[in-house]
Amino acid sequence: MPVVRDLRVLLQLRDFRSLLAVRLLSQAADGVYQVALATYVVFSPEKQASPAAIASAMAVLLLPYSLLGPFAGVLLDRWRRRQVLLYGNLLRTALTAGTAALITAQVPDWLFYASALSVMAVNRFVLSGLSAALPRVVDGTERLVLANSLSPTAGTLATTAGGGLAFTARLAGIESNSAVVVLAAALYLCAAGVSLRMAPGLLGPEPGELQPRLRTAVSSTARGLVEGLRHLAERRTAAVALTAMTALRFCYGALTVMVLMLCRYAWSDSEANGLALLGIAVGVSGAGFFTAAVVTPPAVARFGPLAWMACCAGLSAVLAPTLGLAFAYGPMLVAAFVLGLSTQAAKISTDTVVQSSVDDAFRGRVFAVYDMLFNVAYVGAAAVAALMLPPDGKSSLLVIGVALLHAATAALLVRFLRS
Repeated sequence: MPVVRDLRVLLQLRDFRSLLAVRLLSQAADGVYQVALATYVVFSPEKQASPAAIASAMAVLLLPYSLLGPFAGVLLDRWRRRQVLLYGNLLRTALTAGTAALITAQVPDWLFYASALSVMAVNRFVLSGLSAALPRVVDGTERLVLANSLSPTAGTLATTAGGGLAFTARLAGIESNSAVVVLAAALYLCAAGVSLRMAPGLLGPEPGELQPRLRTAVSSTARGLVEGLRHLAERRTAAVALTAMTALRFCYGALTVMVLMLCRYAWSDSEANGLALLGIAVGVSGAGFFTAAVVTPPAVARFGPLAWMACCAGLSAVLAPTLGLAFAYGPMLVAAFVLGLSTQAAKISTDTVVQSSVDDAFRGRVFAVYDMLFNVAYVGAAAVAALMLPPDGKSSLLVIGVALLHAATAALLVRFLRS
């Protein structure tokens, strides 16, 4: 098969393998860390979680550091990206160990959230750097499409696997959330070590584009952001892809909160059962991510990235309400697979569009804005879900609203392609 042959070619590239390994270890650690936090906030017996509480936690953990995205991008276009991967993961190792200590000490919630926020803030630099660096280790548009299919999707699967590892550790009898967080710290440390396999200047930007003094970089943040947005506005295809991806991420976030509440209250009567059900749902959605990695490259080659995104949005518009309105666990698992497939396929397509149409000198800024939109949409979805969901998580209005937004996104893409 051509895809298998091209995949083998990619994996023969030493620098691509190293960058992929850093992503896998980093995002596996993210999965462990996020599940440990979710378990502490939502599934702890002493905490009675509500949709509003979940939305508040997401806002605290996601929204502030997401707003740092443009600033991260300006700095990424001035700092060597390999150094960002190295020192970013070392810093996360230390901060994650600090979070574990705070959980053990049972400190007030605000101090715990401040620690978690610090870890996730550094995450912005690492993930944006990984995306911006990818074109530096592969050549050719076709290989870039395949790399975008493999690398971010593999990272998402690694996050899912990390989450599964955390779920397994808890269900196997490790009752301490702090012990699970320490595991995440170890994985961050491994990611830092693997980044040393790449030369400091390999991932760019070019030395002539660097501004080594931090004061100069920070003072030019506002101007750099405006330039990055102007650069994006001049590339309508990338702008439309980002708009569609933001809408699809919103839909995925809203349904994620709904499934979480269903697992916590409607489908289970204990913390352990709720965690097990949520773990299965996350795994099924991860299988959808993997399937997207397999089917997206040939689909993009045949239909084009935006047309493929329109197909994915249209598929979700039809199947999400068909499967979700029963609020039964089995059909909801099928819906989780479909949404995982369609959302990840759209993200792969969007990554490819942005990387192929944005100049390298602006790529860090654009991807940081992309990342900001990605997470703000998720937080916004949680806020909307908090307003609409009853305590047991069953809301037909939310499911129908998400289906309509999927349909509107598909219509937007089709209209742009016809213009």
